[in-house]
Amino acid sequence: MVARLTRLESVLGYQFTNRHLLAQALTHRSHGATHNERLEFLGDSVLNFVVASLLFDQFPRLDEGNLSRMRASLVRQATLADIATRLSLSDYLKLGEGEMKSGGFRRPSILSDALEAVFGAIYIDGGFDAAYRVIASQYETLLSEVDPVSQGKDAKTLLQERLQAMRLDLPVYTVVATHGAAHNQLFEVACDVPRLEIRVQAAGSSRRAAEQSAAQLALERLDALEGQGGSPRRRKRGGQLRLPVALNQESK
Repeated sequence: MVARLTRLESVLGYQFTNRHLLAQALTHRSHGATHNERLEFLGDSVLNFVVASLLFDQFPRLDEGNLSRMRASLVRQATLADIATRLSLSDYLKLGEGEMKSGGFRRPSILSDALEAVFGAIYIDGGFDAAYRVIASQYETLLSEVDPVSQGKDAKTLLQERLQAMRLDLPVYTVVATHGAAHNQLFEVACDVPRLEIRVQAAGSSRRAAEQSAAQLALERLDALEGQGGSPRRRKRGGQLRLPVALNQESK
């Protein structure tokens, strides 16, 4: 277990003085009396503050409303679960037998809670500066992709709003394939906009992540159609597109 936690520390970029804190952060309440809920409570507050600070510095001209919406997008369960998946946090979780059998190690709520607990454990072990560095590192890519114009809305929401504005039906998402072992699956999802003859496919570490990636590809295809002139609704040919697997990119 020590060697495994060392690998996780390496991925996090932080070495614990008290490794028991890290072990506790990874322990679900179903496993025993000593679990991660208090650390999760603390980590949630630290995470919100750090993300708020990062956004405040990165977007000096945005008002409070836009900053709040962007923060909400970045700290929501789905975003945290995707970060946890990227860190392979499920490989380190301690779950009760029932949760193990029901696939709790890949449940977004458990993954997101564990990640917040890890942030809380880092805060206790190394102080605020250490927690800030780790969180900032994990959010570096996400923050570089945040679009203040969309006010932190994810790709699925943006695609839905675009289609509604055009008075078109909502997109249809379909799981076309799953790959890998149960604890490390890759979901391939198709996004269809029938009226525009748009069909794209993408993959992600969860169904939701794959849907977000597919929605982003559909948005890009919609932009391309509009850029070719005229209303996309009038196009009858050439709207289909099947792209190679796109790994999870959360707008989140």
